[in-house]
Amino acid sequence: MTTATRPPATSRAPLTSWLAVLAVTLGLFSIVTTEILPIGLLAPIAADFGVSAGTAGWTMTLPGLVAAVAAPAVTVASGRIDRRMTLCALTGLLAAADLLAAVAPGYWAVLVSRVMVGLVIGGFWSIGAGLAGRLVPAASVPRATSVLFAAVPLGSVLGVPAGSFLGDLLGWRASFAVMGALTVGVLAALAVLLPPLPPERATGPEALRGLLRRPAVRAGLVATLLIVLAHFATYTYVTPFLLEVTGVDAGAVGAFLLVYGVAGLVGNFAAGRMAPRAAFVTAVVLLAAATLLMPVAGRWDGGALALLVVWGVAYGAVPFCSQSWFAAAAPDAPEAATVVFTSSFQATLSLGALAGGVVVDALSVTVVMALGGAVAAAALATVHRYPSKC
Repeated sequence: MTTATRPPATSRAPLTSWLAVLAVTLGLFSIVTTEILPIGLLAPIAADFGVSAGTAGWTMTLPGLVAAVAAPAVTVASGRIDRRMTLCALTGLLAAADLLAAVAPGYWAVLVSRVMVGLVIGGFWSIGAGLAGRLVPAASVPRATSVLFAAVPLGSVLGVPAGSFLGDLLGWRASFAVMGALTVGVLAALAVLLPPLPPERATGPEALRGLLRRPAVRAGLVATLLIVLAHFATYTYVTPFLLEVTGVDAGAVGAFLLVYGVAGLVGNFAAGRMAPRAAFVTAVVLLAAATLLMPVAGRWDGGALALLVVWGVAYGAVPFCSQSWFAAAAPDAPEAATVVFTSSFQATLSLGALAGGVVVDALSVTVVMALGGAVAAAALATVHRYPSKC
């Protein structure tokens, strides 16, 4: 890696560096929005193809399962390929996946498109989420990392509510068509704004296995598994809960999700200003409280809205805290650490959505909220062991 492709540690980040960070953030935003877009569209997707809500939940499960495998596979396979080229190729694949979903002749085609999304998630997140240190000087890395991870709540703030609104207005297919067109624009931004990014060193299987032998990394995996499992087992089915239990009008669901997303954005940047361990503990406590109370206080509009604010603040901090944990546990292998983070995060996302779907089909959305809250509470013991050096 030459000094031309890594800003000096003492320099102030120039505008071109922040534009590059913005381009990667837009890429992550497109991915996050596409990944969670079905949350606001589960009902019309299920109705269109005549499947149950739990079966429609596979649109959330499949991408995460594929991403968990794709994270190490794509990163290792890309080897010495310039990271800018890799990110652009993956963004093009995402646009194709969105457009396939928009014209899907059957539910099988939607699932194929979701497999494509999973490939993009695994590859792009593993490479893009850890690029802050290569795009801006060392002093600006924490701020740049917060900007990158703002893509997660922004996907909830803008993507999901807008997709839900557009779905109500023009049909769920229109949401994916518009997302595909926007992703083409993001591809252009990446191609123009990113500098050449030759890999500093290839991330191989041995580097990944070495990370898993570190106690701090293993503890981070357990913490991530529990909290992400709790979140996605419940949030995947928050729309059916709002419709069936709270009694929210279908046209108002987007507004509820918008409030959640704004709260998530606040949580993301708040976490960046706190000690990572304290931020993670706070996030777990708030998420457990929100989901445990949802079956009781979420039966009326005001209570559900208040709990969604708490929930949004809590989960908005989780990706930043989890990534910070892995990065601090492996400062000598940042890309490998991001691969482990992405793979564990996505595998658990899928497991959560799948487990939640089983509970929803067998019991109810109310029960899944209570069980998710219990899992989140169990995560507290692990998060308390957050390494002090992190």
